Amino acid sequence: MITTEATVAGTAETETRTANDTIKRRRWAYGIMAFFALVSIGTFLYNEYYIYLSVYLWFGLVYGMCLQYGRFCFSSAFRDLFAVGVPRMVVGIMIATVLFAFVSAFVTATGLSTFHAAPTSVHAVVAGFIFGVGMVFAGGCASGSLYKTGEGNMNALLVVLSISVTQALFVDVGGWTNKLVPQSWRESALSKGLPESINVGDGWVDQYLAGYVWDQPVTTFAQMSGWANDSFAGAFLGNLLTGVVLPATLLLVVVYLFWSRKSFMRRRAKDGNSTNTFRDELAGYWAMITANKRTAIAGLVLGIACGLHMFVIQGLRVKFGIRNAGTLLERMGFDYGISVNGTVFDPGYWYVTTQEAQWVGWAFQKLGSENMDNIYFGFVNGIPNPAINPADWMSLALIGGAAVMALLSNEFRFKKPTLELATWAIIGGALMGIGSRLGLGCNVGAFFVRVSQGDPSGWLFGLGMIGGAYIGVKFFNWWTERKMAKQFAAADF
Repeated sequence: MITTEATVAGTAETETRTANDTIKRRRWAYGIMAFFALVSIGTFLYNEYYIYLSVYLWFGLVYGMCLQYGRFCFSSAFRDLFAVGVPRMVVGIMIATVLFAFVSAFVTATGLSTFHAAPTSVHAVVAGFIFGVGMVFAGGCASGSLYKTGEGNMNALLVVLSISVTQALFVDVGGWTNKLVPQSWRESALSKGLPESINVGDGWVDQYLAGYVWDQPVTTFAQMSGWANDSFAGAFLGNLLTGVVLPATLLLVVVYLFWSRKSFMRRRAKDGNSTNTFRDELAGYWAMITANKRTAIAGLVLGIACGLHMFVIQGLRVKFGIRNAGTLLERMGFDYGISVNGTVFDPGYWYVTTQEAQWVGWAFQKLGSENMDNIYFGFVNGIPNPAINPADWMSLALIGGAAVMALLSNEFRFKKPTLELATWAIIGGALMGIGSRLGLGCNVGAFFVRVSQGDPSGWLFGLGMIGGAYIGVKFFNWWTERKMAKQFAAADF
């Protein structure tokens, strides 16, 4: 009897503690939302131009919530696929890409798209490969590491810091590395007539960009088909159908045939269905796509939000009569860190890695290191104060959005990394930082966004990323087996 009473009392105490914890988590979640609301309202009352930054903030919040809810991570997608044969996340990423492309086709057809295609050449494959290896080593891609930081994962924060610092250092590399630059790159870069403030003759990445990448063709599937991007045929037939839907469908067919079909047919055989008609194959293909509703819902919202983000930003640019947020910052009296062209990083859509590099570049500049004499910061993106940098608001809000969802779903946990995980995080983050700068973007900017806009360079980066992820998974399998063998040998001894 006493034991029973004690058990009941303990259970009641546990339930009370759980209820109190739930209330605390919800308060924190609502507090984050309230903070962002106060920032938006307060800054708008101070100056209406801040609404431009608030748009980035609230879309960033949505991105963070979607990523956390759907567990969207490119590293997890390829690791799960290659290591254990689970295609769920790859399918979710393709769903989000197609939906983003569908919404973007409408935006593009209206002439309000903010997207600009990237140069297309083999460099995108190489960059994607380096990035793919890095994201597997780090245990998270660029966007995945941001949302996991919002869940309290300190290992993911190390990845974000490693990506950021590596980018800021890499884009300003000079000295002996110039000996590695082909003479043709150097001559082409110097012939571009860049401003004197940009020391293109003493920067490996500058000569790579101006002397090689800028000389590569810039096109879309619409343009390759002879249509204008903003025409109905170009937006829907060229970029959407030819550039996204058909390749994505084909990719998912490959995933179905090699990873999903066998388990589907096995389940059918257990139910007494031994026939394998074309209709059965279609059923299996559809079952793979709809296997995880949570991921599909997140992909749906993410795709729609990405398209609307473009539409709203371009609408504000028309309203304020600007082409770049640098003009707004100057009007508000913030001219520090603006590029020689009067611009700051202002993609007009979801992007990840550049704004994190700007944090570090700004800090280095404040500490006395010159970071405005290279193309990346000084000529294109600038290094404005993070407090008034539009893309920075997006990334910080993404972390906040992920924290809100994690708190509400009881998935927020502070996790300290082990020394081994921290080492891999730093190495993987560094590789992702290098891959991002060589490819002019990460898994979001160089793959997800470009593919959805009908840019062939996005698929090239994706192919490289898949190859790099495959090698990364194989390396980790070898590393794990080797480590376990040593542990067993030591135990036997």
